[in-house]
Amino acid sequence: MNDSDAVRALAALAQGSRLQIFRRLVGKGPAGLTPGELAAALGVTPTALSFHLKELHTAGLVSQERDGRHLIYRASFDSMNALLAYLTAHCCEGQACDLQSIQPRRNLTMSRNYMNVLFICTANSARSIMAEALMNQLGGGRFRAYSAGSHPAGQVHPKALELLERNRFRTGELRSKNWDEFAAPDAPQMDFVLTVCDKAAGEMCPVWPGQPMSAHWGVADPAGVEGSEADRERAFTDAFLVLQRRISLFLNLPFEKLEKLSLQEELNKIGRTGAAPATTASEAGAPAKA
Repeated sequence: MNDSDAVRALAALAQGSRLQIFRRLVGKGPAGLTPGELAAALGVTPTALSFHLKELHTAGLVSQERDGRHLIYRASFDSMNALLAYLTAHCCEGQACDLQSIQPRRNLTMSRNYMNVLFICTANSARSIMAEALMNQLGGGRFRAYSAGSHPAGQVHPKALELLERNRFRTGELRSKNWDEFAAPDAPQMDFVLTVCDKAAGEMCPVWPGQPMSAHWGVADPAGVEGSEADRERAFTDAFLVLQRRISLFLNLPFEKLEKLSLQEELNKIGRTGAAPATTASEAGAPAKA
């Protein structure tokens, strides 16, 4: 990317509506969005949206493709990465340097001896609730976990509570709540925000105070499983075991030794990990010694 390309890209993003459009497209990834979906999501008129999309497309920040009768717009991740590379290419006058030393990553334990983790799911009734309970009990006081939803159900799923209580996890403080609670100025400052369902990962999240690290740990929704009682029980147990495995891996990361990029890679890797083959729900539920 040259100077002219960078100026064009930055100018295109230096407008509120265009920035929101681009962020929305980044959030949707390869799936992209139609103009109608963008207009409905952002409350932009079709005429204004057309103008903003044209500006972003001219700047090389979005691509368009016709799919039948519809146009699909997608964020150009190549252009976005090229812009980021351009902005940091000559850091420290070309000498070897660590960007974190210029603007160091906030010391996660500078003002407290624990880290805050927020688990996000659409309904905040099962997966994120189980993750919150697992992290709080297995974390041995080193982590404080919370959970929330983009469209909370308003109550914790009975089968999630039953599974947690059967495996001796504390459930008294668990409740289904909106993620907006954690974007408020007086909310606990998060160090990590982890989405555990595909719908929440693709939605526009609030701006979390403190710029926490984030990753997607998608888990199949046990609450959506139909069939026999045994089928539903198995679905909740499977989700529980996947979450238990991932949280165990997370708890064993050498946080103080990992640079931000390496830590992000580890978080993403954990999100692709399933349950340990030989683990049972009862074994997973036993509180860890920490």
